[in-house]
Amino acid sequence: MLSVRLEHFFPALPVPDKAEMLRASLGALAGIAACTIVGLLAPEVPGLPLYLLAPLGASAVLVFAVPNSPLAQPWSAIVGNIVSGVVAVAILMVAPPLWAPSLAVGCAILAMFLTRSLHPPGGAVALLAALERDAVLETGFAFALVPVGVMTVSLVLAGILFNRLTGRFYPFRQPRKDPPGKEEIRLGLSNRELAGLLRRFNQSPNIGVADLARMLAAAEKEAALHRFDGVTCADVMTTPLIAVGPEVSLERIVRLFRKHELKSLPVVVEHDRLIGSISQGDVIEALVSKNLLRQPNSRRMRASDIMHAGGASAPATSPVGALLNRFSRQGVQTVLVTEGEKAVGVVTRSDIIALLLTGAEERSR
Repeated sequence: MLSVRLEHFFPALPVPDKAEMLRASLGALAGIAACTIVGLLAPEVPGLPLYLLAPLGASAVLVFAVPNSPLAQPWSAIVGNIVSGVVAVAILMVAPPLWAPSLAVGCAILAMFLTRSLHPPGGAVALLAALERDAVLETGFAFALVPVGVMTVSLVLAGILFNRLTGRFYPFRQPRKDPPGKEEIRLGLSNRELAGLLRRFNQSPNIGVADLARMLAAAEKEAALHRFDGVTCADVMTTPLIAVGPEVSLERIVRLFRKHELKSLPVVVEHDRLIGSISQGDVIEALVSKNLLRQPNSRRMRASDIMHAGGASAPATSPVGALLNRFSRQGVQTVLVTEGEKAVGVVTRSDIIALLLTGAEERSR
């Protein structure tokens, strides 16, 4: 029992990547160096001393080591530090010296929560202000702007530049705010539902909605790849491929759909190079919306008139598992299989269902 309890005190972080360690360390070096340069070039702003603050070191850890954390974002860093400075000054004006440090930190955290700017170094700003009581009271509320605000802005700007140059997203990606009824659905979950999961597990300060969706999508894709154990599109595709050229008549296209019970029909040019596809809906729209059912000139329409460019396609070497999301959530009926620009086959929902049933039979033995 004792050994189990001691395990809770062991490192919780995984072994870090060496390149990431170097990147974060160099970033913090560059960020604090930028703040130092700002302080040297502008020792007073305006008339107030501009100098380095110890909490900037903690801000640098967040901005450069965990730039995807909500706690490290520009709003949290800048507003969190400034609000904490304002609250600390206000506490110092009314609270006795003995209780000022604890009151300053506690009220600063409350203020950061209320302004949605939680930033751990903000607590350090409040504590620093309480410990340097006389100097901070002499400066007044301006302390929150100079040096706290100016230096934090300098650090954040350095963080944006350095993280972008080294391939990290900072500020992190915010989920798109889609119009009502058109919200993007990922993994079967909306942005609101993903945000609800973060709140349920008290992880909102640690990860953003967009990054959670990205990681879940990657995990789902990896699980799908494992499920089919290396089966590729070429292994299950239907051949030979039934396709038409851009000059094929609408009448011929309709006959092909009826004869072969197709869901979609690829349109190809020389050497079977894929240029588009025709779905059942495209044919119906061409016949109905243009009122061609009763017009003899319906035969004059060609594949090029009703096709839509592109269409769902995948390389022949692509794992079948990578197609699951297209079939299950994107409403795709068929996926064309290509080798380079050449269309060589098609994978349908029926092919996927047959593959799933085969796997189920093997697992039941």
